Amino acid sequence: MQYTFSPLSLVNALVIAIGIGVCLLCFFQITASRHLKKEVRLYFQIFFLLILFYITSHLTRQLLDGMQGDAVRIAIYIITFAEMISAGVMTHVMSLLVLAVSKPEKKLGMRVFILLYALLAAHIAVMSVCAPFDLIYTFDAENIYHRSSLYMLSNLFPALMLAVDAVMLIVYRKTIEKRFKIAFWNYIIAPVAAIILQSFSQEIQFIIFVTVGASVYMFSVIVKSQNEEYEKQKMESSRIESELHLASNIQADMLPNIYPAFPDKPEFDIYATMDPAKEVGGDFYDFFLVDDDHLCMVIADVSGKGVPAALFMMASKIILANNAMVGKSPAQILTDTNTAICSNNREEMFVTVWLGILEISTGKLIAANAGHEYPAIMQPDGRFDLIKDKHGFVIGGMSGVKYKEYELELKPGSKLFLYTDGVPEATDAAKELFGTERMLDALNVNTNAPSKDILQNVKNAVDRFVKDAEQFDDLTMLVLEYKGPGKANK
Repeated sequence: MQYTFSPLSLVNALVIAIGIGVCLLCFFQITASRHLKKEVRLYFQIFFLLILFYITSHLTRQLLDGMQGDAVRIAIYIITFAEMISAGVMTHVMSLLVLAVSKPEKKLGMRVFILLYALLAAHIAVMSVCAPFDLIYTFDAENIYHRSSLYMLSNLFPALMLAVDAVMLIVYRKTIEKRFKIAFWNYIIAPVAAIILQSFSQEIQFIIFVTVGASVYMFSVIVKSQNEEYEKQKMESSRIESELHLASNIQADMLPNIYPAFPDKPEFDIYATMDPAKEVGGDFYDFFLVDDDHLCMVIADVSGKGVPAALFMMASKIILANNAMVGKSPAQILTDTNTAICSNNREEMFVTVWLGILEISTGKLIAANAGHEYPAIMQPDGRFDLIKDKHGFVIGGMSGVKYKEYELELKPGSKLFLYTDGVPEATDAAKELFGTERMLDALNVNTNAPSKDILQNVKNAVDRFVKDAEQFDDLTMLVLEYKGPGKANK
């Protein structure tokens, strides 16, 4: 067969070539884009693959058009059928996007969703019934393509889908962004105009030209929207990160952090650290002089993590300190703090607290425990061991709770270790807990070390244990070394 190329056929070939090139570029850009949401990327990958299939099917049909042979005839029939089916599927996929952007009420949205699938099913059914009987398209003895009398049926149901899109755009015009409305209206109107023009000329493929053009325009609008949303999220994340960093600094400044803490008090040495699991944490420690001869020490763990726990922690710390500074006993401090917190605790948060008051001149320590971890004590020339004191109920858990206190005697050279559950409950990759035994072993590595080094020994042991496992809880520790009044006299 001898091919002749008219100017119109050259224009048509150029349109198809450009369409294939543009669709491939869009597909690769979609695949490489990191800013697109996963579902949006997948949607447009499918959409442009459908367009590529539609265009290549049309191009293959044109190349086979007029070629002789029964095998060619069967191939042309199948390719033409697939081409027309893909046109309906493309329109259906676009209609689903319009439905998603319109955001109708749940019941109406489900009805429209079912209607769109019914129209697609009807399109496939009509094509399946009519195509074998040459009612929509046919091929003559030379295998040249011709439209049949019912050709417009191939465009009926896609046109109805576009009509549904138009109704959705009109009904929800106030809720859809202007740029989306322009892109969708362009996609609806352009193919209709192309179908009308196509009915007068089969040479130039208007439908391919406008489908690719409208799709690329709509794709560019949505990508631009996604990029803007990404930039907003990035800026918001940066703002939140900056505010959390500032909150972390504020929280750190709320805790004693200048050492030596009491340079004019040689009778004792105290050191504490807090490593929050998040930017801000719910653990806290505190120590301050109630008067010249009494040191108050607090370590606590608020329920929860992050900003809510940090806010509750700051309120609890202030209430505890205010009660301690008026000279109350440890048990009364916890009782009154619990009453204050329970009076306005709609979020039902709570805090575990260990609080002790040391009489510096004698080494007598009076303490009370509100559901907190057991303290560990080391007597002179001894080893650290747990003191299994009696626990009261957590602060904020229930109003009307009365707390009991107990007394310890610290001799010159004694050391007291306080901690939150982040230490014994530190977890490795195998979900095994660090535990109090490993904690005591770390404490007893060098009992004569300065307070800061003792805490560092525990921290190093925890880090070696958990390795690369994520830290899920705040890690807070405090060490008091009692040197005794004799140190001051010397």
